[in-house]
Amino acid sequence: MSEGKSPVHVRLAARTEVGRVREHNEDNFLIADLSKKIRGDEAFQGEAQIVGSGSLFAVCDGMGGAAAGEVASQLAVDTIYKMMAESEDANSVERDVLARRLVKAIETAGLSIYTQANADRSRRGMGTTVTAATLLDHRLFLAQVGDSRGYILRGDKLTQVTRDQSLVNQLIEAGQLTEEEAENFEHNNIILQALGTADSVQVDLTHADLKKGDVLLLCSDGLSGMVRNDEIREILMRDEEPAVLCKALTDRANEQGGHDNITVIVGRFDGDGLPAPEEGEAPLKYAKYALPEEDEGEPTRAARSGNSLRAPSSPAPADSSSEIVAIPSSEGPLNNSSLDDPIELPETALPSWAVIVIVALVIVVLTGLFYVLGK
Repeated sequence: MSEGKSPVHVRLAARTEVGRVREHNEDNFLIADLSKKIRGDEAFQGEAQIVGSGSLFAVCDGMGGAAAGEVASQLAVDTIYKMMAESEDANSVERDVLARRLVKAIETAGLSIYTQANADRSRRGMGTTVTAATLLDHRLFLAQVGDSRGYILRGDKLTQVTRDQSLVNQLIEAGQLTEEEAENFEHNNIILQALGTADSVQVDLTHADLKKGDVLLLCSDGLSGMVRNDEIREILMRDEEPAVLCKALTDRANEQGGHDNITVIVGRFDGDGLPAPEEGEAPLKYAKYALPEEDEGEPTRAARSGNSLRAPSSPAPADSSSEIVAIPSSEGPLNNSSLDDPIELPETALPSWAVIVIVALVIVVLTGLFYVLGK
């Protein structure tokens, strides 16, 4: 704990299940105490005290078939933990440093998966989503690639504090699809980014200031795609241990069909290090965190883009029926969510190869036309 700071306490649990349809589990999760260099269930036992920036949580939803998705999600959590744990003293880090460290760890994980996929033909196209969170004092940072989710329950209100990087969410944001239509949208399995499907990703970095009694939920779309937000809220509002809540959430997803792997992390936060909620205060909402440029000169990719979503420079096999760069993700019905702030649509500029093809076709057509006219 930083000198002069009051402690933050957390009761935490995680659970992952294969579901009722899939043959194997491609999800992975990470729970780590960076100050003690411990990961796994033993990192936070009982009501644990969070020291400095020592907490790290992540959910990854792998894709790619066979064992490739599992490889991608495992490589992601291993790389993120390694980079965060090997960094400087967790007790003295500043907010911008911690946030940038998390973004870089995720970028590095994406490049590692991409490199391994290209080196092994049997793993071509593998990738994974990631939703990761780390806490410093009362400021929670969340980093997102794909469509796993982060929620915070405060009182009786559940707020999604991440944004799905998905085709259906972009269409809703653009006003081209209603939330009611989205539930039955045939392409609701399309995501715009995943770690490992390109040599770089744009990490969406957001933040939230925790209050006493807040409950954090990180989950794969095996939960959010099967269980509606109001049901998730009702389960989290039960005054039960996080382990009990995790089981209740995964059980409910299985009852709804269990079409995908299901992974959840639930943490209940308290302690003098957190302020108490105040009556009439502004509600929680999705809020981007703008990183300043690094002193050495070059900012992170997230800072360069203002954390806005961009299409990958070298995407994985895309859905050819869509004009938006897209990557196949897990199938399953989409959970409606309350969307507060619009986000920027992906860039629509054509790649260089497409411009070359179009120019070549124009030349061929004009040559044929001139030949016909000449005849």
